[in-house]
Amino acid sequence: MRKLQHRIVDVFTDRMFGGNPLAVFLDGRGVSDTEMQAMAREMNLSETTFILPPADPANNFRVRIFTPASELPMAGHPTIGTAFVLAREKMVPAEGETVLIRLEEKVGVIPVRMKNGTPDKIWMTQPRPRFGPVFPDAVAVSEILGIAPGDIRSELPIEVVSCGLPFLFVPIRDLATMRRLSFNRELSLRTLGPLDVQGVFVFAMEVENAGSTVHSRMFAPDLGIPEDPATGSASGPLGSYLVRYGLVSAEPTASIVSEQGIEMGRPSFIHIEITPEANEITEVKVGGQTVFVGGGEIELGMMERHAS
Repeated sequence: MRKLQHRIVDVFTDRMFGGNPLAVFLDGRGVSDTEMQAMAREMNLSETTFILPPADPANNFRVRIFTPASELPMAGHPTIGTAFVLAREKMVPAEGETVLIRLEEKVGVIPVRMKNGTPDKIWMTQPRPRFGPVFPDAVAVSEILGIAPGDIRSELPIEVVSCGLPFLFVPIRDLATMRRLSFNRELSLRTLGPLDVQGVFVFAMEVENAGSTVHSRMFAPDLGIPEDPATGSASGPLGSYLVRYGLVSAEPTASIVSEQGIEMGRPSFIHIEITPEANEITEVKVGGQTVFVGGGEIELGMMERHAS
């Protein structure tokens, strides 16, 4: 019988039961792909991570990330939450004022930085953005979202953007429309299937909180996430979209706060920094706070015996 220790944290929040919850298993060695997926389904959170030794000794750890339905090549709140747990469990060197952790994910090495001790914010660097394709049918997208076509801003593109994972970004006119979205999963599958995106990210420049820049919602039911309270992997692309189309100032670096999860009762605040140079985005950083919630263990031997 194998007992696997895990920790639960809330990411992109400064208080318990806000933000996006995450389960982090401290030692994933010897756990099969099937077992990892089953454990993620059992935890039933947006994502669950497993910490493993790195393939390259120049890096600190390898991290595998699972939703209840599938494995992801990278993700934002799991990366930041896992880094927080590594620091809290004293699993990484903590010399000097800043701690740099290099995490191997399926898209490559993700650098994560935080202050030594109790970090105020943890920052991850994401791959540079890739834009396109543009989805031309605003009527079809409005039907997926349960709103009128005129509720989508026609002067801005409905576009796929990726900083490691592709999302379809939909610009909405106002906050009232954001609050009454009603996502149609079956229609989304039929309409958006060929785009092969991780989810539909909907945003408006009208916000609820004075410190926020943009109000966001993200739907990814195919990943087992009907709606996500905080999506770090989509926040880098969101910031890149806002800079590319002039919705925020980028002189010299755009500092953005995305509020998400408010409609779900889990307010999240995701910090985004986008650095452009010569009309190209050269650096994408996503960060936020994390709160420890608790922990426990799973006995894999019992799972196997019940399944046989």
